Amino acid sequence: MSLVELIARADTRGLAASGLACLDRCVPLLDGDDEALRPLWATLADGTGDAAGRDWAQGLTQVRDKLAGPDAIGEDEAVVLARRMLAAAPAECSGPELRTWADGCSVASLRIHRLLDPAADPAPEGDVPRDGGAQALPPLVAAELRRQVGVLELLAGHGAAGLRPALEVSTEGRRVLRAVVSRRARGRG
Repeated sequence: MSLVELIARADTRGLAASGLACLDRCVPLLDGDDEALRPLWATLADGTGDAAGRDWAQGLTQVRDKLAGPDAIGEDEAVVLARRMLAAAPAECSGPELRTWADGCSVASLRIHRLLDPAADPAPEGDVPRDGGAQALPPLVAAELRRQVGVLELLAGHGAAGLRPALEVSTEGRRVLRAVVSRRARGRG
């Protein structure tokens, strides 16, 4: 199944994990540490319902406070896209807003990876294709596409038990992006 199809079929937990994983992999752009999104991951592990909804809203407030950065004036496009992902996260971990957020995070994260991939031409207009394979994509972008598909497949196939492996996929991607961001910063300095 394509990434677009997986997002369309995902349940609430799958959508939340998908959007959260995209954001998690982009945390290095927000100068966040590896534990920055832990409160939101914990909420997904705890289940659904009113209490989980309150926990998501509280966790989201904590994460936004922790990752609050300067105004976006002068920031490059990748950082602006990461900030928008965080800002767009819905206060409720349910409903159509969650699907819109997960889809938007997917598009933004792929665009971020295209912008940061030294082998990619960041100029092409439009989004990275999400309805096919990764064969024609630059390496960093192709890996991000595979990670997004992997997270959604883990949640679709294993439900709550898929959260831990999904977090591991996200952690691997965050390490890769942190190295890319670090190399990029050294190249500018």
